[in-house]
Amino acid sequence: MAPRAIALVDCNNFYVSCERVFRPDLEGVPVGVLSNNDGCFVARSSELKALGVKMGQPLFEVKDLVRRHRVRVFSSNYVLYGDMSQRVTECLRGFTPALENYSIDESFLDLSGFHGRDLSAYASEIRSTVKMWTGIPTCIGIASSKTLAKLANHAAKKSLMGEGGVCDLTHEGDREQVLHMVPVEEVWGIGRRSAEKLNMLGVKTAADLRSMDPRQARKLLTVVGERLVYELRGVACLPLDLAPQPVKGTAVTRSFGEPVKTWEPMREAVASYASRAAEKLRGQGAHGLAAESLQVFMHTSPFRSGPSYANAATVELQPPTNDSFALIAAATAAAKRIWREGFQFSKAGVVLSGLVPVERVQPDLLQAADRQRGSRLMAAMDAVNARMGRDTLRSAATMGRAWRMRQESRSPSYTTRLTDVPVVRA
Repeated sequence: MAPRAIALVDCNNFYVSCERVFRPDLEGVPVGVLSNNDGCFVARSSELKALGVKMGQPLFEVKDLVRRHRVRVFSSNYVLYGDMSQRVTECLRGFTPALENYSIDESFLDLSGFHGRDLSAYASEIRSTVKMWTGIPTCIGIASSKTLAKLANHAAKKSLMGEGGVCDLTHEGDREQVLHMVPVEEVWGIGRRSAEKLNMLGVKTAADLRSMDPRQARKLLTVVGERLVYELRGVACLPLDLAPQPVKGTAVTRSFGEPVKTWEPMREAVASYASRAAEKLRGQGAHGLAAESLQVFMHTSPFRSGPSYANAATVELQPPTNDSFALIAAATAAAKRIWREGFQFSKAGVVLSGLVPVERVQPDLLQAADRQRGSRLMAAMDAVNARMGRDTLRSAATMGRAWRMRQESRSPSYTTRLTDVPVVRA
């Protein structure tokens, strides 16, 4: 049986890379991406890190530095990042039949069927192809287990081993060298508190953790610690998750750009969240999912002075549905039940649960015709929005903007909206 080989492909500084793909003039320029409502830095280019800006640091604390060094600051553009992530994934699927999307910027690839091939050269080919097709730079770590592949990827990023953004730890000598170089806190699954416990026992490096008695690791760090010891020894304990787990619930929640004080903007916000949640349901699986239950919540900010309030209301949906207009009506009614005047609301959300495949929903004979018309309407809306850009067609109930997140520096939707497609002039 051929030895197992797993590659972890990690997109380098993904959010910043997505912004730079369409703005070549940003290469070498300090760039930062902000969290919701343009609050804190969630991504920083190497140039911005060199200026001393920390991860999670609020923008207002470094406004003078940003102005002085001409830092380019962007609001989070989730639509762009999600689409670019999907493009990278589709590119990677051309290199292996077995792939696990671990996160928006990381994927595990099963390379076990490539026994006898130069895996480092193959990984370099993957990197160059992803770069050519999407513009996104990557690092790749190769090993016999997921934990070791993570470690190899770390070594590739830090240039501890290998060249050109690739590190192959399928060879014992290279693996030993990296295990002794990497601090134990850099091992996948070891948090700050776990690292402190291990350090007290003299476990300082990944090699030290690998050499631990698995029973002692289990006693100290539960079964996760025991599993890590075996994974670091090259014994694969974590299989690739090739099939996404069934979705049990979905939520759309947002913090408001400005406090919401009156009912009308709250109604518009809740309607918009319900509409977006419905779109997410219809995009799941071959035929989509339907929700049996809907919950709406709203609350004031714990950081602002003034009276506080938080509440939620739940509506049972019979029959289950993913129709935008039905969910908007249910969400609006639920929000009205818990709305209170005299408060400054900072956040609200819509949560859908009890999700079932649409084909399993028991039809209501009295509403069969309406349901069929609604399904055709939703399909038409989704088709237009997929082709022309999100919200090209939407309910009038979602049209307000006063409640929306603050995104003063969001880049265009280069890949998902026709009006934002870059134009190249010779």
